[in-house]
Amino acid sequence: MKFTREVKTGILAISAIALLIFGYSFLKGKNLLENDRTLYAVYDNVEGLMPSSPVTINGLVVGQVVSINFADNKGNLVVEFNVNNDFSFSKNSEAKVYGGGLIGGKSLAIMPIYEQGLEAKSGDTLPGRVEAGLLELVNDKLTPLQAKLEAAITDADTLLTSVNGILNVDNKNNLNSIFKDLSVTIKNFKGASGSLNQMLSGNKDKLNNTITNLDKMSLNLSKVSDSLAQMNVAKLGEKLETVLASFDKISKDLNAGKGSAGKLLKDDKLYDNLEKTSKELELLLQDLRLNPTRYINVSVFGKKNKPYQKPTDSIN
Repeated sequence: MKFTREVKTGILAISAIALLIFGYSFLKGKNLLENDRTLYAVYDNVEGLMPSSPVTINGLVVGQVVSINFADNKGNLVVEFNVNNDFSFSKNSEAKVYGGGLIGGKSLAIMPIYEQGLEAKSGDTLPGRVEAGLLELVNDKLTPLQAKLEAAITDADTLLTSVNGILNVDNKNNLNSIFKDLSVTIKNFKGASGSLNQMLSGNKDKLNNTITNLDKMSLNLSKVSDSLAQMNVAKLGEKLETVLASFDKISKDLNAGKGSAGKLLKDDKLYDNLEKTSKELELLLQDLRLNPTRYINVSVFGKKNKPYQKPTDSIN
């Protein structure tokens, strides 16, 4: 059978159109030769999910994202994706958007739930959820760190401004003067330290002798302490108590006027008599000194006694 040129041209055009439709559908994630289920999920943000992104179940690729469009005037997004019929799961299974690293894009994972009688069919809408990716997690961690870093930089800037305000020309000159004085003080301290070292070196033998004498003195004190420790403290205490008791008895006798000493302390007449006697004895001694011839008269040649003359050093 012979085909005319027009028929061949029509067949070629129809084949090209079919191939174009098949290729376009394949690039969009639809395979016209397979009977896949078309499912939907609604999100408020797909976080970088794109058409032709893989759809996985437990890590196995089972389909592709077909399209992403607005679901309503509030900005919600509806994601259309296909899944092959080899695996059955419930329409309550969750469609989770996950992944998103530095290079790779987002993917769609179905978290399967197995419920009899509620198998997902083509056209069903699964509940959607977006899982934070690596960039989102890093951003969440870096946001508070950024705030702290900015606060630290602000504080450092304020501190530097305050330091610059403090370190004006006058204060700088004062600080330089302080450092100069400190340098002089350190030099003087070094000189004093050197002098002290020389003094210690020159008097090393004397210091050694002093330390030796201190050791001997400590040894002697230790021996004295041992001797004191060996004394019969109890017996010494008893003797001391006896002596104190005797002194107490003597004190009581004196206060009571017993004995000569007690009468002397307590008898006013005896005291007055003693005082009077002492006064008369004093007058007698004075008269004897002033008038010795009255009591001793020695005349070898019978010379008359001289008349009494009052001496110039008389106390009367």
